[in-house]
Amino acid sequence: MAGFAGLFSSDMAIDLGTANTLVYVKGKGIILNEPSVVAYHVKDGRKQVLAVGEDAKHMLGKTPGSIEAIRPMREGVIADFDTAEEMIKHFIRKVHKRTTFSKPKIIVCVPHGATPVEKRAIRQSVMSAGARRAGLIAEPIAAAIGAGMPITDPTGNMVVDIGGGTTEVAVLSLGDIVYARSVRVGGDRMDDAIIAYLRRQQNLLIGEGTAERIKTTIGTARMPDDGRGAVLTIRGRDLLNGVPKEIEINQAQVAEALAEPVQQICEAVMTALETTPPDLAADIVDRGVMLTGGGALLGELDLALREQTGLAISVADESLNCVALGTGKALEYEKQLRHVIDYDS
Repeated sequence: MAGFAGLFSSDMAIDLGTANTLVYVKGKGIILNEPSVVAYHVKDGRKQVLAVGEDAKHMLGKTPGSIEAIRPMREGVIADFDTAEEMIKHFIRKVHKRTTFSKPKIIVCVPHGATPVEKRAIRQSVMSAGARRAGLIAEPIAAAIGAGMPITDPTGNMVVDIGGGTTEVAVLSLGDIVYARSVRVGGDRMDDAIIAYLRRQQNLLIGEGTAERIKTTIGTARMPDDGRGAVLTIRGRDLLNGVPKEIEINQAQVAEALAEPVQQICEAVMTALETTPPDLAADIVDRGVMLTGGGALLGELDLALREQTGLAISVADESLNCVALGTGKALEYEKQLRHVIDYDS
């Protein structure tokens, strides 16, 4: 009997992120969290998938000519359809060890700013990857549910979800979006800013992997009090004479490099506050702002935002998993949250 019951609980929620894809299975929680990367081998003009997820990520920026490692998601939406579909298929298969004859119902979150065409693309990819039905949920709603915010109450809640490709700022009340804005700045833009800064200031060329390491190890949104902060040794290629070299980079330099993306996030929050109806704005002063997503883990970002807005800023407990957890909750409590899931278009 247990096996039979298992057939029906194969519904899943997917957080198709620019940087990572998380899969939540109904009744089991998040059981897969892997980088959104696919590596394939091109043979006689045909693509053969070599690796997906963690294994493929190690190949980024290190592949020979015959192998390509790409990220099919850019700025929260699908940039390469075939590859995205392969990736979704792979993750669904990985979650379902055995092939059941039930097609799962799948809910996927999409950025609030996604166009109807982009939404249809995500829906089609999920359907052709083997879903019975594909529902879409707006990312800020999923993030707020995942952060445990009381979004169904008639009070204003503000959530700022900083992902790999986009930052979504939304004000929610009564279970729906009152105002939302999606800015295409996130973790990737921060990595790019670090690469550009080192190239400009130190004549050093580094890869995306190194930039990400700098961001996660000593990344900070504010100047350190001592004007230097922690130090990290990094390696890259010297642009003046073309040989590899090693230099030290400190937190003050990283803060300077990240100033622009951080400023864009602050501006998006300020714009949202300016356009929020006054009664809801009053609630936000009361409750503060919730940061979710991987970008929320950037050092002192909450402080930088607090200085700009004067509001209480808190970082969600499992900020990396908020969107996946929220999408999963929408799957578990579908009756109560029916109005936020869009099944047809």
